[in-house]
Amino acid sequence: MKHISYSELKTWAECPYKRKLSYQDRVKKFVGNQFTAFGRALHFLCENLVYDKVEDPEDFFNLSFEKELEAIGMEEDKLITEMREQAQLIAPQIMPQLTQNFGEYQVFSVEEQLYEEIKDSDTGYNFKGFIDLVIKTSDGKYHIIDWKTCSWGWDAKKRSDKYITYQLTLYKKYFCQKHNVDPKMVETHFALLKRTAKKDNVEIFRVTSGPRKVENATKLLTTALVHISKQNHVKDRRSCQGCEFYKTEHCK
Repeated sequence: MKHISYSELKTWAECPYKRKLSYQDRVKKFVGNQFTAFGRALHFLCENLVYDKVEDPEDFFNLSFEKELEAIGMEEDKLITEMREQAQLIAPQIMPQLTQNFGEYQVFSVEEQLYEEIKDSDTGYNFKGFIDLVIKTSDGKYHIIDWKTCSWGWDAKKRSDKYITYQLTLYKKYFCQKHNVDPKMVETHFALLKRTAKKDNVEIFRVTSGPRKVENATKLLTTALVHISKQNHVKDRRSCQGCEFYKTEHCK
């Protein structure tokens, strides 16, 4: 079936033509760098830590990091060496922060796949996504958690940016649809894994995802699907700066 992920939706919101190049034409320019390799390796570490599958977090991270770097052809440099040291500060704080924020909890799922019908649209699309972590606390609530690697942290503007927080909003919507769970029993959180912070290298904060926000996120999703289905791929010139396709043969 046809499907759309949140990454694709966010790309469409930035520029419909960029979405066409990336997801329809499958033009791939960016293959990754030290930062994406670091993020993937830390995500994999978190995934295994919550299931108590890691004996030595430092070794586990380094092995994963090396595999990610090898896959994109990156060799050791000063930044990569610094990243290894930064991971040593982050890793020991991950599990204590979960306990500090949620108390007693059970792991409900890790990397849970969503592939749910978008009932608000008649375009025949499913919503596809992977939730990093879902835990259930003693009060019966589910907590959707998405790990995000960053430098020193996020400012107030980024924490409230709708094009960032809508990811959790839609994850909540389709998690509830998949498991027939009351939305009032689900809360959403970002967990920041900070490379360069002087302290508190792991920070978990709640993101509100109430009915109005769900409605707004759903409207963005259904609007995108209408335009995608009609093959409307307008270039948004406001998003050219920083775009990997800008002034290339793909987008002149």
